[in-house]
Amino acid sequence: MSSEAQATAHADAHHHHHDEEHNDIVYPAAIPFVLVHVAALGVFWTGFTVTSVILCISLYVIRMWALTAGFHRYFSHRSYKTSRAFQFFLAFLGQTSAQRGVLWWSAIHRHHHRHSDTHLDVHSPKHTGFWFSHVGWIFSPQKNEADYDTVKDLSKYPELRFLDRHAYFPAVMLGIACYLIAGWSGLFVGFILSTVILYHGVFSINSLAHVVGKKRYVTADDSRNNWWLAIITLGEGWHNNHHHYQSSTRQGFFWWEIDISYYVLKVMSWFGLVWDLREPPKEVVLGEQRLGRKVIEKMAEDVAESYPLDSIAARVREAWNHKPSLDELRQRATKRKDEAVAQLMELDLPHVPSIDEIKRDLQVRLEDHYRNSPSLDDIAERAREIIVERLSHGLLGTAEPQGA
Repeated sequence: MSSEAQATAHADAHHHHHDEEHNDIVYPAAIPFVLVHVAALGVFWTGFTVTSVILCISLYVIRMWALTAGFHRYFSHRSYKTSRAFQFFLAFLGQTSAQRGVLWWSAIHRHHHRHSDTHLDVHSPKHTGFWFSHVGWIFSPQKNEADYDTVKDLSKYPELRFLDRHAYFPAVMLGIACYLIAGWSGLFVGFILSTVILYHGVFSINSLAHVVGKKRYVTADDSRNNWWLAIITLGEGWHNNHHHYQSSTRQGFFWWEIDISYYVLKVMSWFGLVWDLREPPKEVVLGEQRLGRKVIEKMAEDVAESYPLDSIAARVREAWNHKPSLDELRQRATKRKDEAVAQLMELDLPHVPSIDEIKRDLQVRLEDHYRNSPSLDDIAERAREIIVERLSHGLLGTAEPQGA
């Protein structure tokens, strides 16, 4: 098969895989979500009152904090400790946001971190597109099914299991309270409009925070730091920081990185409501810690894919003047692929980027002094190995490496 035919087949397979991911959306399940958005238009019928606007803004901020400081930093990542009573309060307050149950939310998020920006990720704009990662995945049975085995540390509490089973009870209670406080305007402006805005503020971390912003640290995903997302999500916009060191309570690693959720937790710790807030070690903040094997492999794959392998292979064929010849290497490859690939690695292949060139290209992707990560050499060396392994498929006719 020619390289062009292989590329076409690969693209068709990817397109088919992409379609399959989207075909399992259960559209009736999306109806309540759509109706909530339609209901938000009721604000033009009720009008805006001072009380309802105050409710809207206050409930957005309070519930965003409950999700970021509670659902995310406490339940999903256990980045600090608290009492069982305050744990229940965090769960109840978070579920007033109508984003399903605390156990479901935490299980889904833990799955996201284990498979971030791979085909197994529940909401990756890299693989499923922006809108599917922003909201479509919620209505996909394949994507939104939580693995409760990953939250056994949480599901041992019967009160949390109760809340998870009655996921929308807290939200209904809050809606009724808003109506009692400020009438129809309180319900539609204070509760429904606030809930819709909150949805998309939280969802922006799944979508925009993996597309827009700067990548300070080398991670095995596309997470980005974005200051304005940090403002509207009370600190979650420092998403690359978070993926770099997930167990930190503080996600704004530097004084100028505004992290309101952390500030509130810090004040609470002075009164004993929470304690043992985790901080990122200095070497982590400075990017001096060596990366794990998984991150190195993922980053090397990403770097290797950025090079036009088909055109490199074509130029290598044209410029080939080394011994052993390609024919001799092909014969060797039929007997032992590893030996042939190792021979290719040792040769000065024309037009194939060197380790130093790959390292320079990699540094361009990173911010300021974090370009000097101690693992850059490891990433560059592994990326070149992957490039040569994949070139061997075209040059020698060997089996394409797994993951190519």
